[in-house]
Amino acid sequence: MGNTTSCCVSSSPKLRRNAHSRLESYRPEQDMSREDTGCNLQHISDRENVDDMNMEFNPSDHPRASTIFLSKSQTDVREKRKSLYINHHPPGQLRRKYSSCSTIYLDDSTVSQPNLKYTIKCVALAIYYHIKNRDGDGRLLLDIFDEKLHPLSKSEVPLDYEKHDPEQKHIYRFVRTLFSAAQLTAECAIVTLVYLERLFTYAEIDICPANWKRIVLGAILLASKVWDDQAVWNVDYCQILKDITVEDMNELERQFLELLQFNINVPSSVYAKYYFDLRSLAESNNLSFPLEPLSRDRACKLEAIFRLCEDKYKDFRKLAKRRSVSADNLTVVRWCPAIIS
Repeated sequence: MGNTTSCCVSSSPKLRRNAHSRLESYRPEQDMSREDTGCNLQHISDRENVDDMNMEFNPSDHPRASTIFLSKSQTDVREKRKSLYINHHPPGQLRRKYSSCSTIYLDDSTVSQPNLKYTIKCVALAIYYHIKNRDGDGRLLLDIFDEKLHPLSKSEVPLDYEKHDPEQKHIYRFVRTLFSAAQLTAECAIVTLVYLERLFTYAEIDICPANWKRIVLGAILLASKVWDDQAVWNVDYCQILKDITVEDMNELERQFLELLQFNINVPSSVYAKYYFDLRSLAESNNLSFPLEPLSRDRACKLEAIFRLCEDKYKDFRKLAKRRSVSADNLTVVRWCPAIIS
């Protein structure tokens, strides 16, 4: 136990003991480092620091790391604004609706219940920016995602298929078909995007016109099984995509999980970050979420939810009032009921 060499490292010939070495007393050498002993194992503190640094820069694991799709879209957004400014073209008619004293407009999409149609549009737009602004630095291209080796249909893939980037509406049509046929939710679309960026970070692969369909299919397949209680089976996707086999779907799922290192956990903070970054992406690309006027029925529902929360946190408010405060930092909380006519 006192030796500086580790039992986990295979011994080299110069470190082997002779037959009488076990009878001799141990004499530690001075100024002996791990390199001198042949032990190249990292200290546990070094490994923890490296992992923490990698996690901080990984948006799919750390809530403070910026999402990759939002950073990739900033270049195009700046170019669009610059072009509009140079050519003196107005950005178009302002379609945003503003509330007034008589009408209140509310967004139908929330972080807990996103709008399905516009969430899929935003996810398709994020995938489009991933493909358009890919690194192209010779990253790994796996055969399991290559559509030429594993086609999704019997129609022949063109020879220059990998040279033409798909349009955003083409990506949206492909994702919408899968979500509509499998009856998936909008939350599943956000988790799909999380798995996509986790795959790009962990496996260091790039998405391109030759593999984007199978990568997106693998992410949707995994997200539907993790998020939805009644998950879609692999054979169900074979009914949506008629020319794909169950064995191919199973192999796609297995390799996707291995590339993710079986890390399918999505913290709530990461999920919320991706949701709000998708909203920022939609706003910068003039893809606004629909605003609906507040109806009387929905106003009654909001009032019922408010009263339910008020009764739930009534005890906490009483405890807060009993707590004594100094006169220097005295704040009075007033509860004003909202009247909606």
